[in-house]
Amino acid sequence: MGPVERSIREKLSAHFAAQVLQVTNESFMHSVPEGSESHFKLVIVCDQFNGQRLVQRHQSIYRLLAEDLAGPIHALALHTYTISEWAEKNAVAPESPNCLGGSKGK
Repeated sequence: MGPVERSIREKLSAHFAAQVLQVTNESFMHSVPEGSESHFKLVIVCDQFNGQRLVQRHQSIYRLLAEDLAGPIHALALHTYTISEWAEKNAVAPESPNCLGGSKGK
């Protein structure tokens, strides 16, 4: 685990009482140097999202990770669920598509 991923995990863990917290570095799927920490997928399941619209959930994460988003993070895929929503999804978040941008799309 690299320093950016560690920072994301620490910030989210400190702020959310998550039943599920998955932080996946998906940089390898993109046209970036090996070992990059620029593209992440987050899955967060917690009761704190009860009564919140999706945009409110995402805004709370963006605020929390503002410094990282202004720096090393280029892309952040957010999958935010209440515990009941997660159960309805059978505890499975969507897979991220392969990158077709940059040199991979040519």
